[in-house]
Amino acid sequence: MKQDIERSRLVVNGLGAYLARPAGGSRSGMLLLPMVTGIGEQVRDWAHELAATGVTALVWDPFHGPSSDDTSMPDLLAKMAELDDAVAADEQAQLLDHLLGELGCASAGVIGWCLGGRFALILGGRDHRVANVVAYHPTVPGETPLNHTVDAVAHAGLIKAPVMMLYPTADELVPRSRFDELQAALQGRVTGASLIHVYPGAEHGFASRARHGEPVNAGAFALSWPQVLDFIRVTTKI
Repeated sequence: MKQDIERSRLVVNGLGAYLARPAGGSRSGMLLLPMVTGIGEQVRDWAHELAATGVTALVWDPFHGPSSDDTSMPDLLAKMAELDDAVAADEQAQLLDHLLGELGCASAGVIGWCLGGRFALILGGRDHRVANVVAYHPTVPGETPLNHTVDAVAHAGLIKAPVMMLYPTADELVPRSRFDELQAALQGRVTGASLIHVYPGAEHGFASRARHGEPVNAGAFALSWPQVLDFIRVTTKI
């Protein structure tokens, strides 16, 4: 039976966010950290799908308004290069507080895509309240950008919760050597299961519909997404 869901824009401590949840709320929650699109249509659709499974989905707005709905990709890429790791971490922590506080969730995890996948690993290492971490093709480049002041690999090794990381072998932004570092950090932990997926031939951002003109990307997402939903359901269940 399909659940009715509530959808709304909201403001948390001055931060804009997007909320999708089962009618009346739920005890399980997820913080969603978008890719470069911000809170665009694709990310909202993922939030709706999570809510339909009984999970409250709260979406961080990395760009404080602009998204792929109204802003060009070059402009969004420029904004991405201006993101500050410390500011982003503080905003994400405030939204996690809101999930576990006013929204009534007893358990909450974090899922991110691309730039959000990197931030999901960092948040999981910083904040041990998270029930899980899901990192879809996390953007941890071979050459570290100037605004990447936090070490995502080191933080991955500090995560205590179960982690699912999904890596495409044709990732043009994240070389295999960086994936190997992330995998070693996760598998070197003494607490928290590591579920690591490798998708041969798939490209960076394969989860996005914009990439599904390539069958290998569409196939990778079709295989991965149901497993991600199951992972979230199991790890956030109280």
